[in-house]
Amino acid sequence: MRQIPNEVKYIIDTFETNGYEAYAVGGCVRDSLMPMEPKDWDICTSALPQTTMELFAKHHIIETGLKHGTITLMLEHKPFEITTYRIEGEYSDNRHPDNVEFVDNLKEDLSRRDFTINAMAYNPQRGIVDFFDGEADLNAGIIRCVGDAQKRFEEDALRIMRALRFAAVLGFAIDDKTVEAMYNKRELLKNIAAERIADELNKLIIGKNVRDILSKYMPVIGVIIPELLSAIGFEQRNPHHCYNVLDHILLSIDSAPKDVSIRLAMLFHDIAKPACYTETDGIGHFYGHPKISSEMAKEILMRLKYDNDTVETVSQLVLYHDSAILPDSKNIKRWLNKIGEERLRQLIDVKKADAVAQSANVREEKQRVLDAILALLNDIIDEQQCFSLKDLKVNGNDLIAMGVPEGISVGAILSQLMDMVIDEHVINDKAELLLIAQILWREKEEEYI
Repeated sequence: MRQIPNEVKYIIDTFETNGYEAYAVGGCVRDSLMPMEPKDWDICTSALPQTTMELFAKHHIIETGLKHGTITLMLEHKPFEITTYRIEGEYSDNRHPDNVEFVDNLKEDLSRRDFTINAMAYNPQRGIVDFFDGEADLNAGIIRCVGDAQKRFEEDALRIMRALRFAAVLGFAIDDKTVEAMYNKRELLKNIAAERIADELNKLIIGKNVRDILSKYMPVIGVIIPELLSAIGFEQRNPHHCYNVLDHILLSIDSAPKDVSIRLAMLFHDIAKPACYTETDGIGHFYGHPKISSEMAKEILMRLKYDNDTVETVSQLVLYHDSAILPDSKNIKRWLNKIGEERLRQLIDVKKADAVAQSANVREEKQRVLDAILALLNDIIDEQQCFSLKDLKVNGNDLIAMGVPEGISVGAILSQLMDMVIDEHVINDKAELLLIAQILWREKEEEYI
């Protein structure tokens, strides 16, 4: 067990010297035993919420969930969640308890928690308290529900996604009884707020074991993303592919950088393939699947209440994942002009991950070309070559000053100048660009006469 922070020791000592029990509890104990650096330190105590507030009255306190026994104590600008030992009533919405009852028994409090690895507590004087063999499961790499797994998921169906997330992130297996309960109760995921599902999916998809977990538990994921189910076992029958659609998707996710938007793009990039499948002379084709996959990705992400930036990023990456980028500086500058540097780098990552999950006879060549594209992109950026209007040495005001009326003509001329610079027909020099702009404007004026 790693050394607890001074703030946690102070909180526990304050309770203990005033006659109450207190323990660090849950994820912070789990992470400390792995060992990992805990992100948050939570404390549970036998003291009632009002007592907690009185004991720490000189500090800033946020009444986070007072009716459920939780307050947040701010120490050194860091939050520490403190919760009174409690048991919970029925969960009529499969997410939140209808009521809670405060108790003075630590075991009763720990028995309501989700998984054994999250049901351990620690006190500097008494050490680890582990009623449900969480440390043994942690050492064995097992995700197991505390007590009756069916009941745990009925109480809070989001725990199903949490089980998958922990298994993916930690590289753990899921206990058989927990798996059985997950399948039996998976439809309850429909009762969970979309935002909470999305939050767990984001953490799951960047896990080191994501490929294995999604492969094993796709029928569970299919409750929240049913559009993926048609990919299971769907053979591509194409020489560029040696995996079925789902296996290709999963390997591409596993091969992508641990960036949520990129991995979501890999999850959805071929989601429309089963619907687009045609066959000619025994060869499978998926004409138009990038556009339809992009539309489906957008619809799914909006359904899951993702923010607009993520929806736009992922749907665009899916749309362009199969588009040609040539290892040519002009073509790369056109892509930079079209989608910007950040998105183009993401798109290259998407294409690399996609290629890893294709047949060996095309994989190596695609990777070589993408490496060449990335090298040229880096040169363009390092040399500050012009590829966007903001870098063009003339702007709309310059054109207006030379007599071009405000409106469509200004934009059209700037666009032509930009094309000429990208195609390297002219250099990005203000004097030269203004001369060309005058010629272009005279041509347009003649069109209007």
